Amino acid sequence: MTDIAERNADLAHAETTGAERSPSVREGRAARIERVSPATDIIEQADGFHILMDLPGVPPDGLTIDLEENEVTVTGRSSYAPAGNDRRMHAEFDAVEFVRTFTLSDMVDRERIRAVLKDGVLNLFLPKAEAAKPRRIEISQG
Repeated sequence: MTDIAERNADLAHAETTGAERSPSVREGRAARIERVSPATDIIEQADGFHILMDLPGVPPDGLTIDLEENEVTVTGRSSYAPAGNDRRMHAEFDAVEFVRTFTLSDMVDRERIRAVLKDGVLNLFLPKAEAAKPRRIEISQG
C-alpha cells in the first residue's frame, strides 16, 4: 500500500497534467493493487457465527478462503477495466485486494465451515461445535 505522501503526490500530478489518477492505468508505471480490510459484521446465532464481509467487484474465482490451524484468512481481488477503447479521464475506482484474517476458538466446527458469495457480500458461516452448543442438563431424583 502506498503511503499518504506518495498518493497525494500522484493525485496532484494527475490534476495538473490531465493524466489518469489510477496507478494501474498510467503509462510507464507498474500496476499496484491497493490492499484493504473489508467492512465486516460478525453475528452470533444459536448454531454458529456468520461473518458478513463487503467484497464489491470480487467474482467467485477471485476469492480465496484459507483455513490454517486456528486462523481463517479471506482474500479477494476485484478488477475493473474500462470497456473497449474508452480512456479514463478521471478514476476513483480501481482494482483492489481485500484481506482479512480471523482467529477461531475451539467453539467452531472447522469441518463444517461454508461460504456463500452473493451480490458482493460474503457470508462465511462458522458452525458451533457440538460441545460448544448450549444444552439442558436433566435432573434425576436421587
